Amino acid sequence: MLDERRIISVVTLNEHGVLSRISGLFAGRGYNIDSLTVAPIPNSEYSHVTIETAGNNKILEQIVKQLHKLIPVLKVTEHRQDNIVEKEMALIKIPASESISDIDALCRAYNGSIVSTSEDVIVLMVADEPKKVRNFVKIIQKYHPKEVALSGVVALEL
Repeated sequence: MLDERRIISVVTLNEHGVLSRISGLFAGRGYNIDSLTVAPIPNSEYSHVTIETAGNNKILEQIVKQLHKLIPVLKVTEHRQDNIVEKEMALIKIPASESISDIDALCRAYNGSIVSTSEDVIVLMVADEPKKVRNFVKIIQKYHPKEVALSGVVALEL
């Protein structure tokens, strides 16, 4: 059976050890977490965990069922790709010797901008759908990036 890209959202109590238990479920079944994003839910004692992974239906169904059983997990949602808004962000450090006008034009084409400059580097930020961000990261390679940091996927169901 073919592995498919999946996005899973988990609402959990904001306490230590939760990420270890969640990642242990994936590791125990030999599945990688491609992206893991965690943030507190404002004005609450909860956190929102967004997991990007790939796998076959059978194993991912088992993982979702096991996530439901974890304490202190409150809610697990496996998102359908047609009913989700997902974004990712990249920060990229480029040598200041590169063409700033070309870089700025490229950034704007990908929902991004130049966010900082110094004598030595230009820092870019791009935020868009994960596929577009990864494409931008590939294209920007011709400007010899010194460093690339990806945020991981965040998602909400419609």
